Amino acid sequence: MALSLQEKIQDTNQGIYLIGTTPPKIGTDKAQLKVIAEKLLGRLHEIEYDGLIIYDIQDESSRTEQARPFAFKQTVDPREYSQLLRGLSDLDVITYKSVAQRGVDEFKAWLDETKNDYDLKNVVLVGSPSSAGDIKLSLPNAYKTLAEQSEDFFLGGVTIAERHANKRNEHQRLIEKTAQGCQFFISQAVYNAQATIDLITSYARTCKAQGLTPNRIILTFTPCGGEKTLEFMQWLGISVPEATKWRMLDSENTLSESVRICRENLDSILKSCAHLDVPLGLNIESLTNRKEEIDASINLYRLLKAIMELNLAEKLIA
Repeated sequence: MALSLQEKIQDTNQGIYLIGTTPPKIGTDKAQLKVIAEKLLGRLHEIEYDGLIIYDIQDESSRTEQARPFAFKQTVDPREYSQLLRGLSDLDVITYKSVAQRGVDEFKAWLDETKNDYDLKNVVLVGSPSSAGDIKLSLPNAYKTLAEQSEDFFLGGVTIAERHANKRNEHQRLIEKTAQGCQFFISQAVYNAQATIDLITSYARTCKAQGLTPNRIILTFTPCGGEKTLEFMQWLGISVPEATKWRMLDSENTLSESVRICRENLDSILKSCAHLDVPLGLNIESLTNRKEEIDASINLYRLLKAIMELNLAEKLIA
């Protein structure tokens, strides 16, 4: 019998390999939604992956005064797209939920619907992009509400290595989120390998000192096809070192160079963290719907999965 996604994530002797995607824009009818889902799965049919991540896209304009490089478009309910993709692919899904915009009662109703109407259990809750926004439900209160309401969910959290680079406390956030019910973490897209290495190191050392077992951290990577995508990445808060930025933009092929950089970054993270007892995973996403970037994300997935599988095999032999 095939393992569930939860069992795979919790089994530290095997890798976990995911594909991240966003739901289509709001107003897409059910027939077209199915066409879009089938097209996505058609692109993915030649690769082996463990499941899909479906994001809940927020308008993050409260986080920065800079203009959003791509216009914000509301999407269909991520749960609807999750349910559809799971049915078409027979693979488990992880569904993101932004909690800040609605109060406790609406969140309770969301949990009931998610379990009973959509039959989804793997969720990642996301807080407000900034403390300046109109926050109706904080992330800690959402975790508390979920814990009181239901034990049927497999809960994940977001981790942002860039916060660790600035505040040096992201590892403490992971430990706090674990105490609040999180059983795995998914990173923001990695372009700053050192920030990720520092976070994983701090997390591993603190867990060891406190007698805790580290949760799996699923590392996200995304290709960058040009200046506009790079601008969007930085707008989202993804840390791109200056030298990395110019290396991509000054190259003959920005997209190919970004794939090389992602490969080098993963290599660096795996080598630097090999001695640490933190299970890792892989998530590949495309930040735009440009065909060349989507195709590059699939090639990137193949490349990085092979690197992670080799690394895991070496660890098991050792």
